[in-house]
Amino acid sequence: MNLRSATFTPEMGFELLHAACRAAGLDPSDAHLLRHHTNAVYRLAHHPVVVKITRPGSGRDRSTRSVAVAEVLTRTGVPTVQLWPSLNQPLAVADSYATFWMAVDATRGPVAADLAKPLHRLHDLDPEVLPALPELDPFGAIADSLTRPTVLDSDDLGFLQDYAGQLAEDYATLDFERPSCLIHGDAHHSNMLVGPNGPVLADWESARLGPPEWDLVTVAVHCRRFDHPLGEYEEFATRYGRDIRAWPGYRVLAAVRELRMITTNSWKSASGTPAAEEVLHRTAALRRGDDERIWRLL
Repeated sequence: MNLRSATFTPEMGFELLHAACRAAGLDPSDAHLLRHHTNAVYRLAHHPVVVKITRPGSGRDRSTRSVAVAEVLTRTGVPTVQLWPSLNQPLAVADSYATFWMAVDATRGPVAADLAKPLHRLHDLDPEVLPALPELDPFGAIADSLTRPTVLDSDDLGFLQDYAGQLAEDYATLDFERPSCLIHGDAHHSNMLVGPNGPVLADWESARLGPPEWDLVTVAVHCRRFDHPLGEYEEFATRYGRDIRAWPGYRVLAAVRELRMITTNSWKSASGTPAAEEVLHRTAALRRGDDERIWRLL
């Protein structure tokens, strides 16, 4: 099987999981698929371990970055999921990479406010303790997504390219209130777990050096677009100590964040699937200027 060119399916993910677990000395039998989109994520049945498998051909950097960030956060006491010990991670498996994490037995579902204190501690970390990380480049990621095979037609692609160009000009004028720091890069409910010891952050592949406003606007966008109660976001802002919606650059940064969410999913979603349909609906709403549409979570 040519893993680089083949479609990243759950069946392929299980093959990669079995290969990774054999290399790690773990039993993959009866593993449960938790999520299959950007990565394939599994909970092992016979060990308290969660295994994350990257898309074939995605490269080692993101997984290596996840491991390095998690190690620093564990040492500095920032609430995070923990790496499974005694493994040199990530493990290469075919054309993918696997990372192994200590499972968190969730005691309840997360709410936005659970993100507040962990993000505040993350943003306040001394830069001297951080691993080498790239700077946030939202438009580089958007441009890359728009060059990949996608569910969007040429007319939609042209519209999004023009829209991205305008947003890039607006973004360049933003006056961020704090210097760059360690940011999560994709801070929202699905990247947070609430276990017996409280909330912990998860999924460090998008970690960057960048303005903390990026994480704050991500929380605000997810609360608004995915129809969380207004009071949930307001509680987050109170606990964090800042309401990003009051910042003059909020609308521009929120638009950039939403565009990135559309373009990233445009190439990760297979044609004819509900995910692809959602990408098309989001794009059509953007073209209409419909800023109120509730999104379906992918």
